[in-house]
Amino acid sequence: MPQMLAETKSAKGAATRDQILDAASRLIHLQGYHCTSLDDVLRESGVGKGNFYYHFRSKEDLGYAIIERLVTAFLARTLEPAFADPEPDVMGQIEGFLDLVLDNQRQRNCVGGCPMGNLASELSDVHEGFRQRLAQIFAEWRRTLTEALARGQARGELRADCNPERAAHFLVAALEGAILMTKVTKDIGVMEKCVDELKQHLTLYAKS
Repeated sequence: MPQMLAETKSAKGAATRDQILDAASRLIHLQGYHCTSLDDVLRESGVGKGNFYYHFRSKEDLGYAIIERLVTAFLARTLEPAFADPEPDVMGQIEGFLDLVLDNQRQRNCVGGCPMGNLASELSDVHEGFRQRLAQIFAEWRRTLTEALARGQARGELRADCNPERAAHFLVAALEGAILMTKVTKDIGVMEKCVDELKQHLTLYAKS
C-alpha cells in the first residue's frame, strides 16, 4: 500500500511538472523568455506557486528544463529518425530530413518559427549558460549531417572535393534562415522554395 501511494504521488508530480513545462513552452515559444513572467506561467498552467517551486528552483531552472525538452524532442522526432539507418543513400536521407523540417513548419501554420532558433536569438548575448546549451544542440545537428555526408563520401556517393563539415554548416544555417523568413512572411511557400533550392544545391555534391 505505501508503495502504491508513493507511485501515485510520483505520477501526479510528474504530471504537474509536465503541465508547467507545457504551459511555459507555449508562452515562451510565442512571447519569448524575457516577456514571459512566472505569473504568466502559473496562470496558463493553473498550477500554484508552491507546486511550481517544488519542481523548479527559479525561472532560470525552468528555462533549462524547457531547452532540454526541446533538444530531446528534436533529436527523437526529427534528427535521429532521419539518420537512424546508415544503409540508405545519404542524399535521400538528407532530403527526407529537409521534408520533415518543412512538414513541421506546415503543421505549425508558419507560427512560432524554430523554438531553438528563437531562444538562441533572444538569449545568446544575455545568458551564457543558455547560449552554451543551445550551441551544443546546433553542434549536434551539424555533427549528424557531417557524419552522414562523410559516410556518403566514403561510399563513393559524393564528390571527393565535397567538404562534409562545411556543407553541414551551410545546411543548418540555410534551414534556420528559411524558418525565420517563413515566420516573418507567414508564407509556407517561402519554406518550400528554400527546401527545393537546398535539394538542388545538394546535387552539386553528388558524384556524376
